[in-house]
Amino acid sequence: MLDIEKQNVAAWTAYGEHHRTRGTEVPEVERLAWGYWPQVGPGEEVLGDLVGCRVVELGSGVGKFAAHLARRGVRVDAVEASSSQHQRAVARYDRQMAGLRLIHADAVEHLGQTEPYDVVYSIHGIPYVAPHRLLPALIAALRPDGRLVFSGLHTNSLGEGPSTTVAARPEILTLAGAAPVTVGMWVLTPALWEALLVQHGFFVDRMDILTAPNGDSPLSCTLVRAQRR
Repeated sequence: MLDIEKQNVAAWTAYGEHHRTRGTEVPEVERLAWGYWPQVGPGEEVLGDLVGCRVVELGSGVGKFAAHLARRGVRVDAVEASSSQHQRAVARYDRQMAGLRLIHADAVEHLGQTEPYDVVYSIHGIPYVAPHRLLPALIAALRPDGRLVFSGLHTNSLGEGPSTTVAARPEILTLAGAAPVTVGMWVLTPALWEALLVQHGFFVDRMDILTAPNGDSPLSCTLVRAQRR
């Protein structure tokens, strides 16, 4: 794990501890939300038919999206590197939901030691891991024709657009009632994401930019759908 990735894990661990101390209530979800607004964009249908599939979510946080799929009969592994976020998920779901497996691990390390998956998805998690470290692990952990779906920051709340080079940049992680923390993210243009994915053995099916429903915020994210060649 790179130093910048360790800093990201530490930041998200601080985030989880902060909300655990505050007793923050996280409501259950009715659909997967790839952007920053629950009703904008598609839901879990972009993952395709999940009957009989092995599915993994990377950067699963408190597990609400993985739990949503498990309630619908999907077998899903929820992988989270932050200890506090994982503990919040365990406190909420452990031993209560068939089909949901909560895993505290670095995404790359987990992918390197697991049986192949049919579907890998991530909601805002992939940009926190270096592409040159994550993408080879992803392609190796997917079965042929396996599906990869993920979303990540495109334009931040200050209106700063994505980078055209493969380098992490600082972004702010806000904490309600406390000072914000800085994370390092690979915020890349759709063209650059596609080039990297193709380079590592994926075929990109589609990319969409998800924006605020009323156009009142510059914040947006990229939704990527790809398959292992």
